[in-house]
Amino acid sequence: MTTESHTESTEATTAAPTGVILTDVAATKVKALIEQEGRDDLRLRIAVQPGGCSGLRYQLFFDERSLDGDVVSDFDGVEVVVDRMSSPYLAGATIDFADRIDAQGFTIDNPNAQNSCACGDSFH
Repeated sequence: MTTESHTESTEATTAAPTGVILTDVAATKVKALIEQEGRDDLRLRIAVQPGGCSGLRYQLFFDERSLDGDVVSDFDGVEVVVDRMSSPYLAGATIDFADRIDAQGFTIDNPNAQNSCACGDSFH
């Protein structure tokens, strides 16, 4: 049996030590937002937190802190940080940026999350 795999973005940067993939489009947007803040000490932190209908929800925010166990990856000058507790849930996840008339913002395609939003935990 042969299965086809489909990826939406062919311009994704190779998976880094964080296990997260930041596309070129998303990296450019993050750089622009950090420049707007006028600071050079900010990094994009990605975490999963309890809550939401799937049992876990994503958090993306700028952070200057370094926490024990953080895994840091560099995507064309943009540092992405994942804490050690979130890392297993985000391995292989692709962060992209959509800028369309029907949607604008960061998107996360996570192979660890199941497609449904039923009761229980949507992560393996």
